[in-house]
Amino acid sequence: MKAIVVNKLKREFHRRGIQITTGAVNILDDHIHRQIVNMAGRCKDGNVKRLTEDLIWVAIGRNNVQG
Repeated sequence: MKAIVVNKLKREFHRRGIQITTGAVNILDDHIHRQIVNMAGRCKDGNVKRLTEDLIWVAIGRNNVQG
């Protein structure tokens, strides 16, 4: 995971008074990666060639998003 993302992750836990270990950061990184892989798969299955703000619902997997 990029350092800037790790810093943001740690900052959010720190704001709530929670210490986070390197192992926990790695597990969260893996979880986030799996979510991104799933989102990309939904886009592929939905024939999305370019993910835009209007099509983000495809990646998220919700088809009842109202804008």
